[in-house]
Amino acid sequence: MAQQAEKPNIIFILCDDMGYGDLGCYGQQYISTPHLDNMAAEGMRFTQAYAGSPVSAPSRATLMTGQHSGHTHVRGNKEYWNKSPMIDYGVNKDYSVVGQEPYAPEHVILPEIMKDNGYTTGMFGKWAGGYEGSASTPDKRGIDEYYGFICQFQAHLYYPNFLNRYSKRRNDTEVIRVTMEENIKHPMYGAGYEKRSQYSADMIHQEALEWLDHQTADQPFYGFFTYTLPHAELVQPNDSILQAYKGHFCDDKSWGGNSGSRYNPTDHVHAQFAGMITRLDAYVGEILAKLKEKGFDDNTIVIFSSDNGPHEEGGADPTFFNRDGLLRGTKRSCTEGGIRVPFIVRWPGHIKAGSVNDHQLAFYDIMPTFCDIIGVDNYEDRYSNKSLTKDYFDGLSFAPTLFGKNKKQKKHDYLYWEFHETNQIGVRKGNWKLLVKNGNCELYDLATDIHEDTNVAAKYPRIVNELKNIVRKEHIDSPLFSVTLPR
Repeated sequence: MAQQAEKPNIIFILCDDMGYGDLGCYGQQYISTPHLDNMAAEGMRFTQAYAGSPVSAPSRATLMTGQHSGHTHVRGNKEYWNKSPMIDYGVNKDYSVVGQEPYAPEHVILPEIMKDNGYTTGMFGKWAGGYEGSASTPDKRGIDEYYGFICQFQAHLYYPNFLNRYSKRRNDTEVIRVTMEENIKHPMYGAGYEKRSQYSADMIHQEALEWLDHQTADQPFYGFFTYTLPHAELVQPNDSILQAYKGHFCDDKSWGGNSGSRYNPTDHVHAQFAGMITRLDAYVGEILAKLKEKGFDDNTIVIFSSDNGPHEEGGADPTFFNRDGLLRGTKRSCTEGGIRVPFIVRWPGHIKAGSVNDHQLAFYDIMPTFCDIIGVDNYEDRYSNKSLTKDYFDGLSFAPTLFGKNKKQKKHDYLYWEFHETNQIGVRKGNWKLLVKNGNCELYDLATDIHEDTNVAAKYPRIVNELKNIVRKEHIDSPLFSVTLPR
């Protein structure tokens, strides 16, 4: 048995586009998720946890920066690949520079804080916090070991032309590209794509497990596993996981593909989607088994969540798998379905097994919670950039809730979201939910209307004005990501 480090290890598993109701422990009836269900049975399951945004890059930015999407620099999926020159990869052409808008270099991000407090850091999966060669790539932002997709657009291919890597133990000095030599022998879209054999999800997961294998009791570790499942494209190995679902759904269907989005055609879309979630569940089981094997189980906090609500891309059909219709909306919407996500935390001996909690939290609460757990006092004072007029930190630690000290738990006066692509803003204060679309205000009472069916704005003008004032207070104008403030 390994000797445990003084500070707890932390692993945060963030999947891609999983809806609130896509796990058995959250009511899913059609998809098998035994490991995540068991993780919930051994830990705490949150029922009112929220992503930072209804899409990937800005949601991850709120987690990384501790800022909500009215303050953080990255508020959308701004791309840097579409104007770069093309280069050859076997029989294919791909972009020479890929990635998204970088995190602001002048504001600290979570891996840098963990690194500063004695943690070794590993990240495996999607980065989406800067483009290749920018000031914000894993090697420059507190990550010791990285393997995955710097660019989330590249992650649309599960059998890509290349992946990115930064590995100190392999003597990398910067983020590099690792060519998928077997994949590039075959087309990246259409006929022949099915011959590609290097499946990125498995490769990223194996790198994460190998990184865990290298950890010792001498130094605490922070692993951020940003798996791309179950995002489109709906393609995966035709193994026992997928075979278990083929023929299982009587109204399964095919999808014709979209070359511009790099989503290849696929058959059995329901089986594919279900298989991707079960495959992800198996990854979680292997991570937990590895922690036990290494003797780290009792001193490692494991968190599981999703970056936003369910997607309809690549032929996916979230309505089919969430027939109870509990939440309205999907990815890209500030309705509950676009931002409320599964959130499970497990730490044997510290978090009460089988507990269910309705504390309202958002991704920007992760930073203060981790600081609380690892013993960083006054993290805002310690890590704020004094050269800025205002360096925002918007989160509240929910560590008291995790450890059953509910009387000490501070609660948000309100939660805040904005998203420029659909020109939406959301504010939740207690059970009141303001939804602003193109400047027009809707008000919902989530205590009686969780599906957000009945707009009661005309009935409660005082509440609407109160929440509109919150928007005006919290929104800082962005030259890159603009939204219409409430009228």
